Amino acid sequence: MAAVVAATALKGRGARNARVLRGILSGATANRASHNRTRALQSHSSPECKEEPEPLSPELEYIPRKRGKNPMKAVGLAWYSLYTRTWLGYLFYRQQLRRARNRYPKGHSKAQPRLFNGVKVLPIPVLSDNYSYLIIDTQARLAVAVDPSDPRAVQASIEKEGVTLVAILCTHKHWDHSGGNRDLSRRHRDCRVYGSPQDGIPYLTHPLCHQDVVSVGRLQIRALATPGHTQGHLVYLLDGEPYKGPSCLFSGDLLFLSGCGRTFEGTAETMLSSLDTVLGLGDDTLLWPGHEYAEENLGFAGVVEPENLARERKMQWVQRQRMERKSTCPSTLGEERSYNPFLRTHCLALQEALGPGPDPTGDDGCSRAQLLEELRRLKDMHKSK
Repeated sequence: MAAVVAATALKGRGARNARVLRGILSGATANRASHNRTRALQSHSSPECKEEPEPLSPELEYIPRKRGKNPMKAVGLAWYSLYTRTWLGYLFYRQQLRRARNRYPKGHSKAQPRLFNGVKVLPIPVLSDNYSYLIIDTQARLAVAVDPSDPRAVQASIEKEGVTLVAILCTHKHWDHSGGNRDLSRRHRDCRVYGSPQDGIPYLTHPLCHQDVVSVGRLQIRALATPGHTQGHLVYLLDGEPYKGPSCLFSGDLLFLSGCGRTFEGTAETMLSSLDTVLGLGDDTLLWPGHEYAEENLGFAGVVEPENLARERKMQWVQRQRMERKSTCPSTLGEERSYNPFLRTHCLALQEALGPGPDPTGDDGCSRAQLLEELRRLKDMHKSK
């Protein structure tokens, strides 16, 4: 029935687009697209695989969304309320933490730090697919932690780097981003915990508003309000000017490589405005997301934009990284503009394929918001198969 509804909604937009959406809903096209992508990738490296393409390496099975263990999976408003507003959510987070530590004693991915002129950004793989980060002023030996959900892993990195933790930046309240605030702030007595006062950040000591700046040594980090995923979601922009390098965006659950977060506490219009805030930053800005979702997101992007060559090239690189369990971050905002469908709602081809058509009022923002909402709905159905 859902497939019929999708096809009817696309009437007049092309048979091919209708087939694409029917495939998302039924699973047939997505499976076929994955099969074709695998065959195309293998044909470049191994000609004998053309006739009998093999599935992707079983090493990729550790990606938790395929196992249904992500606490943010679409399980309904009731579960979301329990997760965010009651002690049951914290207990669930603790269970996730124990399981992840047992399963990935060295982390779910191999960290690939970036060292600039006196600044180091160190990704810390935590839980099953999250990333925390240390931003280090290497001259002053001072560190800022972003979303330290596993305090043990973050503390181990602090000790290995030989730095002093002076600040925690929380993008939002969800336990898989804020769960380590208590232990780390107790261990490091002078450590400040920053975040939005609208979000109920645990152990918050220093509330931030849009455009507030946190200074630590040479580090100048600006908070940008990006509501939608949660009411008080913030992203953090490390200014590259003081160390003559690229700016770095720590995006939490707003923006991922080729994806964006679910709109739990806002509207499509709210999320679109937040994504446009990020789009206003420079193309060379490095994107450091809160999760390792790259391969799954690029797979969905290939369904809605099957002829996007930038996406295909990125998918090949991502699959090579993940075969070796390497992290896929950072990407750049310039790259994301070329293949991330959630940042491409202004593109005519995507609007014609999936959009609701021109808004009667001529309001382009409204039309883009409707397209974003449809993309998010289809992405949720795509990942839940």
